[in-house]
Amino acid sequence: MGKSNGSGDKKRVGVFGGTFDPIHNAHLAIATEAKKRLQLDEVLFIPAGQPWMKSDRIIAPAEDRLAMVQLAIQRRIYYRVSSLELENEGPSYTVETLRTLRQRMGRNTEFFLIIGCDSLGQFYRWKEPIEILKLATLVAAPRPGSPRPDMKEIEKQVPFISGRTVLLDKPEIDLSSTDIRERIARGESIDDLVPAAVADYIKEHHLYSGEKA
Repeated sequence: MGKSNGSGDKKRVGVFGGTFDPIHNAHLAIATEAKKRLQLDEVLFIPAGQPWMKSDRIIAPAEDRLAMVQLAIQRRIYYRVSSLELENEGPSYTVETLRTLRQRMGRNTEFFLIIGCDSLGQFYRWKEPIEILKLATLVAAPRPGSPRPDMKEIEKQVPFISGRTVLLDKPEIDLSSTDIRERIARGESIDDLVPAAVADYIKEHHLYSGEKA
């Protein structure tokens, strides 16, 4: 799927939202695969302000999560980070983020929303899912141990989603931010799980260890 799909000379932008608490190597591998598979011009990482689906747990301060993303993508010229959702008060909603990006980047930009395959089954719960599909093509990354989504079943809840979804076959990396936080709390190394600059930042700011900076 490339630039010969009728989009003309539109700029192709991947939109990768997430709590990024913290960002890790699997996030970067997914972004790289999406860029390659869909011939994206760039991938925009957008740390969530107050993720409405994670309102039941405490997350690291926004400035720390933003800083870690900035460190993780430094020297990667095709990756950018946006503080768009961090600038808004209240919960972060994908549809509102995409609308703002459309206003800022114009009609000559084609958006590809990068999510996990496990999110497809819950996509009907998202705010204005049909409007999201009008604003962006979904790019679903596999999750190890999770079955390939049944798009026919998902289509019953969200019409037209199949035609607006690209399923990636890789990467399959069994890694999550939860695992990393738990390893830090146990005093274990995360040097092979996150970029070196992110590991250094976590240590310097005593994130997730229960210690005070």
